[in-house]
Order: sequence, then C-alpha cells, then structure tokens
Amino acid sequence: MKHIVIVGRPNTGKSTLFNGLTNTRDALVHDRPGVTRDIISGNIPNRPWIVFDTAGLENTRTGIGHDSTDMAIHAIESADAILFVVDGKTGLLPMDLEWAKLVHKKSKAPALLLINKSESTKRLSDIHDFYKLGFGEPVLISAEHKRGFDEIYAFMDKIAGNEIITTEPDKQIKIAILGQPNVGKSTFVNRVLGENRQIVKDEPGITRDTVKIPTRFYGRDIILMDTAGLRRKSGVTDDVETLSALKSLDAIDKANIVILIVDATKNIENQALSIAARVYDAGKILCVALNKWDLVDPVERDEKLLKLKHQFTNSFHQIIKPLILAVSAQTGTGIQNMFKRIYEQWDISNSDTPTSLLNRIIEKLVADRQPPMSRLKRPMKIKFAHQTGHHPMKITINVGGASDIPESYTRYLRRGIATALHCEHLPIVIEYNKSENPFD
Repeated sequence: MKHIVIVGRPNTGKSTLFNGLTNTRDALVHDRPGVTRDIISGNIPNRPWIVFDTAGLENTRTGIGHDSTDMAIHAIESADAILFVVDGKTGLLPMDLEWAKLVHKKSKAPALLLINKSESTKRLSDIHDFYKLGFGEPVLISAEHKRGFDEIYAFMDKIAGNEIITTEPDKQIKIAILGQPNVGKSTFVNRVLGENRQIVKDEPGITRDTVKIPTRFYGRDIILMDTAGLRRKSGVTDDVETLSALKSLDAIDKANIVILIVDATKNIENQALSIAARVYDAGKILCVALNKWDLVDPVERDEKLLKLKHQFTNSFHQIIKPLILAVSAQTGTGIQNMFKRIYEQWDISNSDTPTSLLNRIIEKLVADRQPPMSRLKRPMKIKFAHQTGHHPMKITINVGGASDIPESYTRYLRRGIATALHCEHLPIVIEYNKSENPFD
C-alpha cells in the first residue's frame, strides 16, 4: 500500500478532504483551527492507498503545535505522494509559501496542489498566485462537496500504476483504547507501536480524533484505535471535546475488542464503570488494563487487584469474570501478556459451539434448576438450542409454553453456558424463539 499525505497550514480543509477520500467521518472537523493534532490514517476505497491527515503546519518551537508539526514533517518524509491544500477564499498567505519550501526540502515525492473551498469561482482569489508554491498547475476542489476528486484519483492512479490492493482491513482485529483523560492511552499505543506515533503530554485532552493505526503486534494484524479521553458530561463544556467524546463512544461500535485503561494508582470512578457498561451492552470483548501498576506499592497490589475485580464483577450481570490485567505502558510490563489473553478471547468468540454439546449443557442446567412458571402458571419447555452468531456469541433457544422468561433465569443459563464453555470473560447473548402450538 502506498502512502499519500495531506498537508497545509491550519484550517484549509484537510480533515474534510480526508473524510471525503475515505468515505468516513473519522477526522474531526471544526471551524476552529488546530483541532487536528495526531496523524490519522484511512484506506481509500478500491485503491492501493492509505491517506494520512496531518495537523496544520505551525511555526512554533514548543508545545502541542510543535509536536504536531514534527509528526506532520515525519509523515512528509515517508510519503509516496503529497496533497498540498490551500484555501482559495483567503488566497496565498506567507505561511503557505513557508511550508511549500519545507515540503520541497523534505520530500521528493510527487505533490498535487489543491485549492480548496472553490465552490464559487467568483469568490476565489487570484489562483495564479498559487503557482509561486512550485507545485505546478493547481486543482480546484471543494472538499465539503467532493468536487474535483476525479483529478485527485487520476493523480493517485498514475503513481500507483497497476498496483493491486493487498490489505484486507475487515480481517484485521480492531482494538479500541478507551479511558478517562490522562490515564496513559497514547503512551500505551506508542508502546505497542514501538514508536512515538501519538502525542503524549502530562495534561488531559491532548488526543481529540479517534486515531486508527494498522500494525502487527504479537503475531496478529490489528488496527489500534486511540480515542479521546472521556469525562463526565458535567465536566464537558467545549464543543470540540463533545465531538471528540462522541467519536470515542462510536469507536466502541466499530471495534472488536475494547481495552479500557484505568489509572491503577487511583480509585476506580463511576465514569470508568459507565464506559465498561456501554462496552458490555454493545456485546464487545472488554479488557480492563490497570495502567501505572509499577507505581503501586507492592504491599498493596494483591488487595487492590482483588478490590477492583470485585468492583467490576458486582457492577455487571452481562459478564461473569471481567478480564482485568495489570500493565505499565511506561515500561511495557504486562502488555504482551495482555494481547496474548485478548487474542485467546477473540479466537474463542470466533469459534462455533457444536449443537449437541450446547444442548447437553442446557439440559443439565435445566435439570439442576427448573425454569419458573409464567404469570399464567405455564411451564417453560426448552426444546432445542443452537449458536446463531459470533461477536458476541449468540445462543437461540427454542421454547414452548411460557413466553415471559424471567431475566434471572436467563442470567442463570448464561452463566452456566459460559462456565461450561470456558468463556467467562466473554459476553453471551441468549435469545428465545417461541415455538407455536399448531393445535391452538
């Protein structure tokens, strides 16, 4: 796969262009400049290209702007092609010229100049000024309305030639990294990647976009999804943070596995339990990572781990044994073991349970504890059960008689099935299919 990088000064519409090319809403879009901080990537449908959205290039020597610009420059240096985006309404600015010189200096890759916000040519500045950037003839586009994209595709196809698509994103395990602000999510991602891909600062709110990073770790192809920190609603007053939080929650639905990172040096807050509940309700595999475990007093570790497991176990009826593992993103301790364990859970969740085995398990459960009568004093008769879905494992039970099966009995069956199949860490969904009596 070839890499094409979108660059330019802040607020020229780079993230809107990224969303248009990938047919997603992965990049956070806002009128405020400087919203994008980390580099986010995505596949261009039906083409052998990965496109990278970078932060707006800023001339600063310290702070987040400096770190974001450094990462953008690194992306430029490794790019196979570059899309240099300018704002057609504001015209050519000195900062455009400054960064065009940097691109020419750092990369020999072919570059295409895009004059964005060109919905109306009457409102455009003199486009001939943009030839000063040294990228040749510019292309007029509207990223918001996806106009001018054919010329972008032609530019990419000319470079790629007959290269075929070799990646299969749907076969990669998608792992979302969630948690409250400043618990070490980006440090964790950088540790897995083995490089400083995500900006890390000792302050909350650094990550804003949900950043998807394809990689290979511990023998598997995965997509890591680093998300913005989630705070209580009462603590969110900024609309950009609200959008970031919505993208973080959306990552749960798009992920196969969720790693919830909590700060082991502090008490578990209700917010972390709320995130876990949402993951369980979505039927996703959850692993709770107790980060900064190296900072916990060794004398207190056993008691603290037992307390945390008790807290999670008592909070949710959807799961029997939450997968809770101690790690240190700073030192790397426990991370390989964590991925080994979650891969095992993924493989179990991906497997098919023999129907005969499932029915023997349920027959024994029913024999040990008979189903309660319905409100109409009719007994529930379990006739047949089979697995009907994966991720989460879904069991459909054909029943006769009662139709109002108590949730307490469903929990009993769920726990019994999970224990018998050794999948206590996984969510299991039980559905009932009412068998009609043909003589009624």
